[in-house]
Amino acid sequence: VQLQASGGGLVQAGDSLRLSCVASGLTFRTYAAWFRREPGKERTFVAFIRWSGEDPFYADSVQGRTTISTDSAKNTVYLQMNRMEPEDTAIYYCATTSRSGPLTTPTTYNYWGRGTQVTVSS
Repeated sequence: VQLQASGGGLVQAGDSLRLSCVASGLTFRTYAAWFRREPGKERTFVAFIRWSGEDPFYADSVQGRTTISTDSAKNTVYLQMNRMEPEDTAIYYCATTSRSGPLTTPTTYNYWGRGTQVTVSS
């Protein structure tokens, strides 16, 4: 399984951005997720969703202004972020997993994309 994330860039506070992540070689249908690594910090959970598009779940920090979705026919997971804040500046990673475990924990995921940089200026 390979994941390729794209869509990052430089935006201003209050802007919107949509990240995409295409999975190839996907032979299982569990969950897809987004994590992020802010400068100087550990990787943290952003959102997860079933590949079927059901059961989205969000971190408190993005709840209400972020939407995770999938296009299962394209094996693609999206992260739509609105009303972005400078605190959203991070490298964003998509991930999926063939195993069970806490879905907000990075160690549950055994397949990762390389990450895409998002920078939000104030």
